[in-house]
Amino acid sequence: MTEQFIKERGRKLGEIVVKNLQRRHFGAYFCETGEQAKQLALSLIPKGDTVSWGGSMTMQQLGLLDAVKSAYRYIDRDSAATPQQREELTRSALICDTFLMSANGISEDGQLVNIDGNGNRAAAMIYGPKNIILIAGMNKVVKTVQDALTRARTIAAPMNMQRFGDQNTPCSKTGGCGDCTTTDCICCYEVITRVCRPAGKIKVILANETLGF
Repeated sequence: MTEQFIKERGRKLGEIVVKNLQRRHFGAYFCETGEQAKQLALSLIPKGDTVSWGGSMTMQQLGLLDAVKSAYRYIDRDSAATPQQREELTRSALICDTFLMSANGISEDGQLVNIDGNGNRAAAMIYGPKNIILIAGMNKVVKTVQDALTRARTIAAPMNMQRFGDQNTPCSKTGGCGDCTTTDCICCYEVITRVCRPAGKIKVILANETLGF
């Protein structure tokens, strides 16, 4: 019964957020399930494109990357044999055709918030790839941009740091943000995307599920 009300609330709010994203010139879609979001994302990748992606638990959760690898040319930095090769692949991803990612937070008025350690994910979204496809669960939608920034710093970053293993940051030790400036900090670049330019380059797919961090 509880799940029913969560879904209904997501449906109603998702409709509003989609309209607000479209008002800001994003391509915007709402899907009831993560599987529908995955299939829609695949349909939005032009045939013949070279595809890459930023670090995203959402993409892994949906199995989207496996589907892409079976149908497209791709750049996967995790396939690198050395740190130098990983760096080269990461740079190459900045000029791929289609880039896949999620968001750390989305405000109800249709603005995207992302926080990066190295900045490659945010950089690709801003300029380089011709086509950006972003999938986010409704758990990423919050009231304001400030709420999205807070969510990114206090929820997404500490959870990601647990995924990365023992690092020299307060959140890896305590689970809470310490507003650190360590060399292992993953909250180095804060990017707010308030309008999509050129119009339609960034496609945002909202899924009425809990996805990623």
